[in-house]
Amino acid sequence: MPDDGHGPRRTADDHRLAHIARTIAEGYDVKNPTPANASATANGTSTDAGTDSTTTLADLERRATAHRERPAYGRDALISCDRLVRIFTTDGVEVQALQGLDLLVAEGELMALVGASGSGKSTLMNVLAGLDVPTAGRASVAGHDLLAMGAKERLRYRREAVGFVWQQTARNLLPYLTGVQNVALPMQLRGTRMSRSERGTRAGELLELLGVDDCRDRRPHQMSGGQQQRVAIAVALANEPAVLLADEPTGELDSATAKDIFAAFRTANEELGTTIVIVTHDQAVADQVRRTVAIRDGRTSTEVLRRTQVDATTGEESVVAREYAMLDRAGRLQLPAEYTEALTMRDRVLLELEQDHIGIWPDDTSSPSGA
Repeated sequence: MPDDGHGPRRTADDHRLAHIARTIAEGYDVKNPTPANASATANGTSTDAGTDSTTTLADLERRATAHRERPAYGRDALISCDRLVRIFTTDGVEVQALQGLDLLVAEGELMALVGASGSGKSTLMNVLAGLDVPTAGRASVAGHDLLAMGAKERLRYRREAVGFVWQQTARNLLPYLTGVQNVALPMQLRGTRMSRSERGTRAGELLELLGVDDCRDRRPHQMSGGQQQRVAIAVALANEPAVLLADEPTGELDSATAKDIFAAFRTANEELGTTIVIVTHDQAVADQVRRTVAIRDGRTSTEVLRRTQVDATTGEESVVAREYAMLDRAGRLQLPAEYTEALTMRDRVLLELEQDHIGIWPDDTSSPSGA
């Protein structure tokens, strides 16, 4: 972007990119810009789907009052993503990595994000970590507005509010420092008035909590891959972050070691109360958390909630999982591919509002049977 001395000038491409981002965030289809909450009339104009010719002024006032009194989206969440958009431009080609994504994460939660390569998982993690800036929408973490932060505030946010664990074990630790020195370094960089002794004490406590106190005087090359990752978790926890983010933390480890790494995350969550979000391809890891959110095509697609139930007769505990489709803020719903393929659903489907549910049928002129 050219700079005229008063800051970078926005080019035509910049304005177009911003327009696309806004339309996605507001729930519009860029190729067919009709609002998600509007319906087409016979003469080609659009009307609000919630109004008709019999709507009175009193009806509109009641709806407006109800809307004002509705709690703000994500008000009580520690992490809130509202119609989040991230568009990259490479060699003149625009890639919409996040397309109006909605996500709420409660304080103290331990949850997983899953999805195919290119679905937007890592882009979302980079945004939440303060390593990337969204194109449009809203995103906040622990009260920090991720779109409004300047460079200095963003640096402070990365040092204090979030911790991050990378997939590559070698990327998390400095090779010439011991385990305890690696953990103490973030506290020193933060610029607090902790003494060297206090930093060392806290670093040792974290290593002990995560079961790698025997690595305090070892350098990374003297540790196993699993030990390196547990020390890396201690590094990420050094400054008591509100959120710990981990991008494929078990991707380079065998299944037995992966279990140890997940146990370390669970310990941090239960003992320290840290909110933890893990991106993973490992279904064994995803199955260990109470909530797993799947991302597809840059949006939250499905969500699996797990709960423990006790058999009234035997007293045995079992975990029950239930999968939900996600309805985003623009009213969009992604149907699982296995459902649409089984019923040959393409292009359009028939919807009917029933008393207690919405029926969805393949496009057919015949009347649907069976609710």
